[in-house]
Amino acid sequence: MAKRKSGFDVHGILLLDKRPGVSSNQALQETRRLFNANKAGHTGALDPLATGLLPVCFGEATKVSGLMLGQDKRYQAVVKLGVMTDTGDAEGSVIKTAPVPLISAVELDVRLRSFLGTSEQVPPMYSALKQHGVKLYELARQGKIVARKARPITLYELKLLAFDGEEMVLEVFCSKGTYIRSLAEDIGTVLGSCATVTALRRLQVGQFQLTEAKTLGQLAELDRAALMACLLPLDLPLATLPAICLSESEAKSIQFGQSIPHSQDCQGMVRLYCSQVFLGLGEMSSNGRILPKKLFNLNNMLPNIE
Repeated sequence: MAKRKSGFDVHGILLLDKRPGVSSNQALQETRRLFNANKAGHTGALDPLATGLLPVCFGEATKVSGLMLGQDKRYQAVVKLGVMTDTGDAEGSVIKTAPVPLISAVELDVRLRSFLGTSEQVPPMYSALKQHGVKLYELARQGKIVARKARPITLYELKLLAFDGEEMVLEVFCSKGTYIRSLAEDIGTVLGSCATVTALRRLQVGQFQLTEAKTLGQLAELDRAALMACLLPLDLPLATLPAICLSESEAKSIQFGQSIPHSQDCQGMVRLYCSQVFLGLGEMSSNGRILPKKLFNLNNMLPNIE
């Protein structure tokens, strides 16, 4: 017998400002309980030390969370030179120290520019990536270090905001899969020293900005109606995809899993609507047909096409 749901079928995207000292999953579960939502997921973990923007998807919005994982991100990081930890941040144990070379902010800025563009980055051991089905951080906690395959990343911006000779504040705009801890260690190596992250704050995920986010404390002060008003539409992260408006008969065919002919001149993923209601995602094939790909199951979504 299926387990009976005790919460609500909440649908939408919440921009959460994660506090330090909790995992992304802990922050997710706290937020889910606050909304009393049956289903929720986040769109890219932040380390416990890190703070900032953590988009949380409720209900049917979890179907777009995978697409949001691939979005570019912006961070502000504090990096301390001369020390390296096993985790790559201040929460780990110190495994190496080294002298910090004398370098001016101008010289440092020049060195940082060499990291711009596309390169290969080796992910840290303390990460949720899996090897043979086991998360790397689980192996690391057992004292095991395994070889990791380098992955392509792109740094669009790397700005030096402050530098006091030993500690620098950086703003990083990067592609998915970029580990700021690994970037900090690579910067330390290039400078002939070592480095670790002491603070990290995520400022942006795709089109979403931290300035739009709320902390758990702020959310806890809101009544139910105000909480629900914080949720963003499911289709908002997909605004760059072409939109196609379907007739009621076309929408019904799509919802039954059937492809339909359409004359719109585009290919690839498209947003599907009927009577201004977002149905989900389809794919426009080269022969002019729309194939259903990721449809939503909201109550009373299309009350007029039964």
